[in-house]
Parts: sequence; structure tokens; C-alpha cells
Amino acid sequence: MEVPVKMGEWLVSLLLMLIPCVNIVLMFVWAFSDKEKKSKSNFFKAFLIYNAIQVVLGIIWFISYGFMLAELF
Repeated sequence: MEVPVKMGEWLVSLLLMLIPCVNIVLMFVWAFSDKEKKSKSNFFKAFLIYNAIQVVLGIIWFISYGFMLAELF
């Protein structure tokens, strides 16, 4: 049985996620590192998937909004 991630570790992790650019690097490090606890690794893998979906939907929205604005002029 693996030791769970402590609340202090989560607080530090989430605090580091507030720093721009560092958060992207740390997401990949924590998601794919063999030294991290499995629950933390799985959380950040899911977080990366969620962020990828957000980026794709944002691009689709941006393109469709751009076409909509182009129709007006």
C-alpha cells in the first residue's frame, strides 16, 4: 500500500501551480516522474488532459468567433 499524499504536499503543489510557466513544467514533471506518488501522478495526468481539452475548445471558439466577426464586415 502506498503512502497517501499529505495535505502539506498538496498545498505546496497547488501554490507552485499559481506561478506562470513554472506550472506547465511542473505538471509534466509530476505527471510523468517515476519518483512521484501514484495518486499525485494520476492527478496531474488528468489535469494535463483537462487543460488540453480546454486549449482545443478555446481554439475552436476563437476560430468560430473570428469567422463570425468576418461575416459582419
